[in-house]
Amino acid sequence: MKTIERIMIKIIIVQFLFLLLTQIFLHKWNVLPELKEITQYEGVTDTNFSDLLETFNGMK
Repeated sequence: MKTIERIMIKIIIVQFLFLLLTQIFLHKWNVLPELKEITQYEGVTDTNFSDLLETFNGMK
């Protein structure tokens, strides 16, 4: 059982490292500028908190 746990921990660490490297590669170095434009177009990066509150206040 300990060998399986060690293997799982190693897999988790490798996955986390790949996640960090991918995030740095895509966002910090601006490798795919189209990806940044798409997220801004879709409104993912905007702070729409007030619109959300207005929607919930209108439901009363």
